[in-house]
This record gives sequence, C-alpha cells and structure tokens, in this order.
Amino acid sequence: MTKINAAITGIHAWAPEYILSNKELETMVETNDEWILSRTGISERHILKGERKGTSDIGYEAVKGLLEKTNTSPEDVDLLICATVTPDMQFPATANIISDKAGIKNAWGFDMNAACSGFIYALESARNFVESGRYKKVVVVGADKMSSIVDYTDRATCVIFGDAGGAVLLEPTTDNLGIMDAIMQSDGSGRVHLHQKAGGSLKPASHETVDAGEHYIYQEGQAVFKFAVTNMADVSVKIMERNKLKPEDVAYLVPHQANLRIIEATARRMGVEKDKVMINIQKYGNTTNGTIPMCLHEWQSKLKKGDNLILAAFGGGFTWGSIYLKWAI
Repeated sequence: MTKINAAITGIHAWAPEYILSNKELETMVETNDEWILSRTGISERHILKGERKGTSDIGYEAVKGLLEKTNTSPEDVDLLICATVTPDMQFPATANIISDKAGIKNAWGFDMNAACSGFIYALESARNFVESGRYKKVVVVGADKMSSIVDYTDRATCVIFGDAGGAVLLEPTTDNLGIMDAIMQSDGSGRVHLHQKAGGSLKPASHETVDAGEHYIYQEGQAVFKFAVTNMADVSVKIMERNKLKPEDVAYLVPHQANLRIIEATARRMGVEKDKVMINIQKYGNTTNGTIPMCLHEWQSKLKKGDNLILAAFGGGFTWGSIYLKWAI
C-alpha cells in the first residue's frame, strides 16, 4: 500500500500594521535599545490596535491570504486547527471564529494550547488526520495577540512579545515529501517557571486577581532560558540523528523566535551554519504560535522542492519538539 504523507502546499502570514519600536518602549518602561538588543535580539514588534480586535482577526488575515494563494475554496477545507494561547474567549474555540470569518462552512475545528510549541504540536496533529486518508485539506493556524496578556510596566517581559500569525495548508501526497518525522515532548513540572497565574478554573478572574496583575505573563527568565537552550537543541539533534541527517543535508533550521541566544545555541549544537537559520525575531519579537509560520512565509521564495527543514520550538508547560519535513512547494 502506498504511504500517504502530509505536505505543506501553501503558506501565508500576517502582522498588524502598528510597530512598537525599542525607542518607543523607552518612553513606557525603564529600558533602552541596547539592553533589549543585547538580551533578546529584538528591535521592534507589531501590535494589533483597535477596539474588539482579537487573535481571530490575525488568524483570519492569514487564512484569507492562504486560501487566495492556493486557489482553495473555503467550502473545500475539511479541518482547521488554531494554535494559540490568547484565544478570543474561553469558548467557543478561536478556530471556529476564524472559520466563520473565512467562510469555511464544511469543516470542524479546535484550538491547540501548547504555549510557544503550539504550532508544531498542531502541525503534528494535523499530519495524522491527513495521513489517515480521511482528510484532504487541513488548515493549521498559529496566531497570538500577545499584547493582550503583556504587562507594559514589566521590562523583563514587555520587550519580548509581539502580535502576528500564519497559516499553512496540509494536503496528502504519495511523493517522498512533506512531514517525515516528529518528536514532541512535555514536562508539566516546568509550569512554575512560565504561566498565567489567573483566569483559569484554578484561580478564576476576580477584582483581586486583576488588581494584582495576575492575568499577565509570569516568567522566570533564567530558568526558562536554561531549559529552552538544552531541550530545543537536544530534540533538534535527536531528530537529525534519527533520520541520518548531517548538517550539510539541512537546508534550513526553522526555530521558534523566542530569543536570539537560544536560536544561536540550537544552531551551534546542530552544526548548522548561521546563513541556514531562519531569523526574523528582530522585526517581530516573540509572537508565540506565529513565529514558525512567519519564518516559512518570509523564506518561501528561497525554498526549493525537496529541501530538508528542521522545525524546532520550546514553550511554557514546559513543551518542546521538532519536526523534520521535506518542502513540497
């Protein structure tokens, strides 16, 4: 029986127009451009402005562009998965809202929350739906309005995050292309270092939680950095070894854009040269689930059919993982 692979056949991404520069942040919080650049590699980030604008608006723009570029009718989409940590609301799923806005009427959908690893978790999940043979067109969205949960008086976190998103179309192929392998891992004990304190069933929203600023990102930077450097690098090396890939076989490393030093450490561990690493953190910051599809979108013109790509991410939870795929466009 011929093996079915799940291949990315289209990619689109979108970022809001408003740009929050390091210079502007200097007027908002005690920080400066040199401090931010030296610790994160970030110069600016995009912010979604406007009343009643949420993650679904970012996801919709990405999906609309994706459908147009791939000449795909909304009615032909079978499933839409949205990876996000900033859903429009607790329910319904942001995936359902995006589908409604995009005119996707014949699909089912759900949200995936794995923090910054959410997009690759969703991609691996979508892969299995396609490989089953039951689904022909699956859209995976990675989008976040991180500005909605950022405390702009906390210089340790407010400099890091931005708003953006991207979407890919997964379709079946019998060629030796698409997602070839994936390793996904998690360690719930890491939750103490990176989380949102209130707003869930454990600590529902109240005047007290709002006044205490417990609906913003809480991050212990040093602990997260240590775990991210080790685990993102380890899983990327492991997937290369498992598939007998040498550094020269890898066309590009596509890393989650959390911190420039984490990206560089991962590339060094893999033996991949800097010119083969997709880096756009300087322009967008950490857009959480948007970072990897944003990179794929920006580098698409440089990619060739059959190129070996290694996708890697690390996020709160802790969650991390890596995907090996052969570019199919």
